[in-house]
Amino acid sequence: MKTLITLTCLLTAPLLADVRLKDIASVEGVRPNYLNGFGLVVGLNGTGDKDQTRFTTQALVNALAKSGISLDPTTVKVKNVAFVLVQAELPAFSRPGTRVDVTVSSYGDATSLQGGTLLWSELKGLDNQTYAICQGPVIVGGFAAGNSGSNVTQNHPTVGRIPNGGLIERPLPVSFSFRERVRFILDDADFVTMERTVQAINAKLGTPLARSLDPRTLEVIVPLEQQNDPVGFVSMLEHVNIAPDSPARVVINEKTGTIIMGRDVRIDQVAISHGGLTVIVQSDRSVVQPNPLSRGETAVQENFNAEVQQNPGSLMVAREGVSLGAIADTLNALKVTPRDMIAILQAMKEAGALHAELVVM
Repeated sequence: MKTLITLTCLLTAPLLADVRLKDIASVEGVRPNYLNGFGLVVGLNGTGDKDQTRFTTQALVNALAKSGISLDPTTVKVKNVAFVLVQAELPAFSRPGTRVDVTVSSYGDATSLQGGTLLWSELKGLDNQTYAICQGPVIVGGFAAGNSGSNVTQNHPTVGRIPNGGLIERPLPVSFSFRERVRFILDDADFVTMERTVQAINAKLGTPLARSLDPRTLEVIVPLEQQNDPVGFVSMLEHVNIAPDSPARVVINEKTGTIIMGRDVRIDQVAISHGGLTVIVQSDRSVVQPNPLSRGETAVQENFNAEVQQNPGSLMVAREGVSLGAIADTLNALKVTPRDMIAILQAMKEAGALHAELVVM
């Protein structure tokens, strides 16, 4: 039986959330680009494309023609050859000679790329310019074996990688003109996070040089004394600590039974009867008096309680709210399956009692 695992943090909010700016944002214009190409993987042990795969035959004939070898396409056998899609990521500020990893995926009906070697191939960008070349032995994390209708396949043998198999030949132009101002793009647009970021950077610089253009875009004016060292200035900004804010969210995966709950998730006024379970959520308030002769003040303390009853048929309505973690802990103690918990969460959301975004994967 799968067990529901609830992850909670009892740390204070600032201690919990402080992260570097570089972990939640990126510099505008500094990003990778994707490269694509086609190629041939040779040296396969009969696991290549079928002879009816015309583009594999034609590609092999064209490759041999470049070497001065002329063949009749109708006589070519390609069972040891696979036509593949070749992909790589061109990092920002890459220079000629930089090596990158390459991903190779079967484009035809090959059953496995295990033991194959990618022939020299070009990798192009959206502008149809060649930025890298690649070749080398393909590493596959699986295998396929068998014959006469009896086959065994593990993992995905028609996709492989060539570590450091790509060689950059042409740099991609990147504008790094940060002499007057620099912009950061937050990974997740949020008004609270943006405001905290502006305040943290201005506190670090000692002057209000940072401002928000929108909930995602941050602009910082580069001081005159830093304009000759834009890399150092950006590096200093990226190490500023930020306390990001995020909406309450519950993520559930019905396939695996995984449930992830944020610490800000709250529910209220709910009682759910699910099968033989009745979930009751409630709270009450009590007055807390300070110790005699102390400087404390009288305060109101809210006591939360979550209870699960296993007698079917009864349904009670709660008076107040409680954290979702309390319900999860109670259900977990009774070995409630994740599938039942997912159904309960969805019902809470539909009833308007779950004050969080419910993400179903």
